[in-house]
Amino acid sequence: MVTIQRVQLSDADTLLTFSKNTFYEFFAPLNSPANMEAYSIVAFTPQKIQAELNDPDSHFYFAILDNQVIGYLKLNFAGAQTEFQDEKALEVERIYVSGEHHGKYIGKQLLDFAIDTAIKKQFNYIWLGVWEHNSKAIAFYERNGFNLFSSHEFLLGDDRQTDLLMKKEL
Repeated sequence: MVTIQRVQLSDADTLLTFSKNTFYEFFAPLNSPANMEAYSIVAFTPQKIQAELNDPDSHFYFAILDNQVIGYLKLNFAGAQTEFQDEKALEVERIYVSGEHHGKYIGKQLLDFAIDTAIKKQFNYIWLGVWEHNSKAIAFYERNGFNLFSSHEFLLGDDRQTDLLMKKEL
């Protein structure tokens, strides 16, 4: 049985390692090593993770199975949202599950947790960004009621990429 638990500041090293590993697991085969490294040295630092964990409007959660972290989720509220900063919306900034646990509905459990959180807070919608070339993730979000509403650019090293913005009205 998977447990979803809030990440604490004392879990920063575990979060940093897991987030970097899963990012590389999924995106390294599709991007240049130079761009992955350029992004990594900015995005995956102890200082950045600690700052994110200390932000009261950002919450991280681990998916745990048999005492092992197998996935994680980052939710942004209010001003912590990467765009919009809508007080009545919730952003899912990150949702990752290790590859060996794909197909076990862990991502679905994390997404359902995010949706339930937004509903309990009486938000109007939940939104996220997903890389335009991540067709499996796009299909997953569409199956779960998310619709495309915009896009924005994402810089991975010197590669300007496009994230599709999707939302689910609540």
